[in-house]
Amino acid sequence: MDEHVEKEDSIFFMRVQWELSGFDIPKEKIRDVFTEQIANRFEMEWHLFFTDRKPRMALFVSKSSHCMYDILARQYSGEWNIEIPLIVSNHNAHKDLADRYNIPFYHYEINRENKGAIENEQILLLKEKKIDFVVLARYMQILSKDFIKEFPNKIINIHHSFLPAFAGAKPYHRAHERGVKIIGATSHYVTDDLDAG
Repeated sequence: MDEHVEKEDSIFFMRVQWELSGFDIPKEKIRDVFTEQIANRFEMEWHLFFTDRKPRMALFVSKSSHCMYDILARQYSGEWNIEIPLIVSNHNAHKDLADRYNIPFYHYEINRENKGAIENEQILLLKEKKIDFVVLARYMQILSKDFIKEFPNKIINIHHSFLPAFAGAKPYHRAHERGVKIIGATSHYVTDDLDAG
């Protein structure tokens, strides 16, 4: 069990994991019983997930490979209990790496004229492959509002920790001008507000 309080918003968060062996409530009835006996009473916003099904993650990449390498290594080693059924890119640079991990690689050449049509193809592909969430691992394309709307709170952007303080073009230059000496990495759920999810 893990819990914390977001003091500014006065919200209590809790994550609980338990074994189902010997559990009195059948797996298919847990959601209904919890809703009726606990969630409704306390007006909870809650989610239930079963760990016997690996979440299916789509990996979106561009030219930079460090995030992609890290994610693939963690999945391959078993550190992350996920499936990666596909990798999507706007460059062909990492097809060989995808092939080494036996992950289908989808390359889309994107420009202003075809961006909407390409995103529609990608949405159909993600739905066909039953993707649970998308990780933008240095994917250097801005997703449209329509794309984001198809996967609300299911797109994670990984990037340098300059964002959102230095959003937009040339964040490294502007951070250097302000005297920033240390950077790291962070991630956020993608929303319509660029780099501010």
